[in-house]
Parts: sequence; structure tokens; C-alpha cells
Amino acid sequence: MEPKKIYLSVIVPAYNEEKRIPKTLTEINSYLQKQPYESEIIVVSDGSSDRTVDVVRSFSSQIKNLEMIAMPQRQGKGFGVRQGMLKAKGEYRIFTDADNSTPIQEVEKFWPEFKNGYEVVIGSRDMKGSDIAVPQPFFRVFLGNGFNLLVQVILGLYGIWDTQCGFKGFSAKAAEEIFSISVIKHFGFDPEILAIAKKRGYKIKEVPIRWINDAESKVKMSHTIKMFMEVLATRKNMWMGKYDKK
Repeated sequence: MEPKKIYLSVIVPAYNEEKRIPKTLTEINSYLQKQPYESEIIVVSDGSSDRTVDVVRSFSSQIKNLEMIAMPQRQGKGFGVRQGMLKAKGEYRIFTDADNSTPIQEVEKFWPEFKNGYEVVIGSRDMKGSDIAVPQPFFRVFLGNGFNLLVQVILGLYGIWDTQCGFKGFSAKAAEEIFSISVIKHFGFDPEILAIAKKRGYKIKEVPIRWINDAESKVKMSHTIKMFMEVLATRKNMWMGKYDKK
């Protein structure tokens, strides 16, 4: 008998998450086990120096279809998500943050949009209907809104107000095409994959989601500056035709 096809792949990029990853894995697995479809969880450790890899592997006997990709050196969140997306077997593939800021149940808001023909569906914290359980500090909101406005102008992603939300979904076709040509390795990968999706003609749908701010977030002011530089690099790549169909 042939094994059942994977319907949903959940990719979790992680860097030094030995404390938070157990709760996240437990909640994701608990939800997936109640669903009528086959699924898999792929954790990608971005060169973690703590026990993240060992902790994840300790769940292998409890969680069906759990895979651990352990990168020996830190490469960046974008690089990790790309490895997971290209390794995944699911008909649909989402990535979500290791801090579980967006509950896995929010994926249910994606299914109607996939059925409506969208192949890239992304969560948004800024749309009407979003549920921000624990708000971000004002300065983070201000920086985030300013950054997203610049992204819209520089990359032509008009109307997408939350490019950075760490909860995004793709059809298998879109994931394999987009991530096979993406090059940005760090936090600036989100705008790049959306720019590639638009360039390649994929319909993008933004939906409001529930989100809980984590006070221990690893995103810092220096990351925002680096993200902006990566957005400029993406714009340059677009000018050079690096994302054009061959």
C-alpha cells in the first residue's frame, strides 16, 4: 500500500529555541492529529548553539512525520525557511514562528482562499479583523508600518500592509517555484518571496489572523536596518532580471 500523500507541511524555523519549541511542537501536533488529512512538521535549526536540535529530536517518538533539519552554521531565517519549503512534500506548505505567536488553528482561514484560486496566502496583523492578543510596543508598530510602506513603494507590493508576519502559506507549485529562486537569507526574505510571487503571476491574498506578541522576540532595531538593505538588494535583483522566468 502506498503511503498517504501529505496535504499540509508546517515548517518551523528555529534558532536557540530549546525553551519555547516544546510547547510549540506540542500545540501544532495536537491540532494536526485532529485533522482528516496527512501532515508533517519540519523544524529547521539555524545553527542553534543550544539544545534545540536534541529537544526536537526527542519528540520523534511522539510526533508522526516530524523531521529535523539541522544546519551546522547560522545562515538566516530566510535560508532556513527555504530549506524547509523545498524539503516539504505537502500539497500546501506554511511556515510559522517557533514562538507560536500565531496559533496553528489560524491555517483554517487559509483554506477558503486556496480554494478561491489564491496560491500564496499570508497572515496579517494590520487588517480589520486581526486579533492582537498582546500588542507590540508602540515603537515596533511605528517601525513596522514605516517599513511596510517602504516595501510597498520599492517592490511594488501595493496593498500588502504586513509583509513581515511569520505565518504564510503556499501551494506546492508556488512554494517550489518561488523558493527555488529566492536568495535573501535573513529577515528580508519575506518581501522578496512576495515580490517573486507577484513577478511570477501568483495571486496573493492577505487575511487577518490572531497574533500574540512575544516579549522575548529576537527581532531588533539592527535587524530592521538589515531588512531594508535586503529589500534594496531584492529591488536590484528585480532590475537585473534574476526572478524572471527562463
